[in-house]
Amino acid sequence: MVSLENSHSHVSSTTHYSQTRPYYYTPPPSSAKVHRRSIGRSMRTIRSNLYQTDYENSGPVYENLTDSVVDFRLTELAKKPPVDKSSFSDVEFLDISHTFSDFSAYSSDISGELERLAYIPNSDPNQSSVSEPEPEPEPCVGFLQRETFSTEIMESIEPEDLQPTVKLCVDSLQSPSVAVKRSAAEKLRFLAKNRADNRALIGESGAIPALLPLLRCSDPRTQEHAVTALLNLSLHEPNKTLITNSGAIKSLIYVLKTGTETSKQNAACGLLSLALIDENKLSIGACGAIAPLVALLINGTNRGKKDALTTLYKLCTVRLNKERAVSAGAVKPLVGLVCEEGTGLAEKAMVVLSSLTGIEMGQESIVEEGGIAALVEVIEDGSDKGKEFAVMTLLQLCVDSVRNRGLLVREGGIPPLVALSQTGTAKAKHKAETLLTYLRESRQEASTSTP
Repeated sequence: MVSLENSHSHVSSTTHYSQTRPYYYTPPPSSAKVHRRSIGRSMRTIRSNLYQTDYENSGPVYENLTDSVVDFRLTELAKKPPVDKSSFSDVEFLDISHTFSDFSAYSSDISGELERLAYIPNSDPNQSSVSEPEPEPEPCVGFLQRETFSTEIMESIEPEDLQPTVKLCVDSLQSPSVAVKRSAAEKLRFLAKNRADNRALIGESGAIPALLPLLRCSDPRTQEHAVTALLNLSLHEPNKTLITNSGAIKSLIYVLKTGTETSKQNAACGLLSLALIDENKLSIGACGAIAPLVALLINGTNRGKKDALTTLYKLCTVRLNKERAVSAGAVKPLVGLVCEEGTGLAEKAMVVLSSLTGIEMGQESIVEEGGIAALVEVIEDGSDKGKEFAVMTLLQLCVDSVRNRGLLVREGGIPPLVALSQTGTAKAKHKAETLLTYLRESRQEASTSTP
């Protein structure tokens, strides 16, 4: 039997602790942009502060909760109608899907348009353009020879007037010269950057199958221009079908494995764009995209990690891809990101974790990697939105698992959940109350089964 009272039996109810922080607390350095929490602090915090009687300069609300307050709150919740477990399936995941969209940053070459199509607002306007090194002189004449390229001028030209230019670029993709192919891919990339009618024209001109071989080009800049051109072209819905039918998925995964940092990021974005069509999700997972996305999640820059998180979330709406993600080791880095502050990644990681709770092996892996402790930390110290994500994930873990409820109690989860049920957002309060009801049921069952 797991009992909150038992975990505090060695502490006298009359003991008074000072308001100074315990010895294990170390304030974060002022210059640090990223702060990784130490998983497991929750239980120590509660043992040190649960019985405080002087609330002046107190810490989090839950630290001032006594056993009587916790029990009173649990008794209140017991009077509510029984919880319907069926209400935590499709509706909950639809809800968390919309919330995930509100907290995703997505960077590509297209000035935020893919963010709009994927329901993901661009939180940093500086991320919408990719800085390019100065191009090398190109051994071509006319348009392809230009060392500078004004997208503003080109965007003012009607598509029918651009047809000769597009044809020149598409034909040049077949050139034996790498420099010519690189120049042609770059021009197509920028022509497809912002205008939907240009994307349609380029797609109809046969550019997509001509760009695909360049995804396996040994020249990094040529590969980068080609993958970004395909990303931009994929924003035109008919082009998605052309891209997938041309066999681009495996080539995009190749770039995801072998490309420069920017190429990997844009390959992930390209896969996300294709994954907006449901029938492509299984194909992308079956072609081996999950493992390199997990690698980007572990080794990428902040932007790369965000792109990997967003793409993984879209792909993991399919059960088989959830299994692939767990098998590829996605849970450990996701739990690690939950404990990071200042990067904007914690909330996104929690949403992907919530998706993985939809399968048994996902739940087992989250518990094994210390996910319950990490999520309790977020409920204690996280942002309002982070607390919503954390309690959502814990609820999914505990709905059908008495063992996980016991682990949550042992991690000191009840006091911060009680505090959240009183002071959190409306959504967080509701989830916290529901979870506390399950925890109270487990305590009652354990006490009645004791001889």
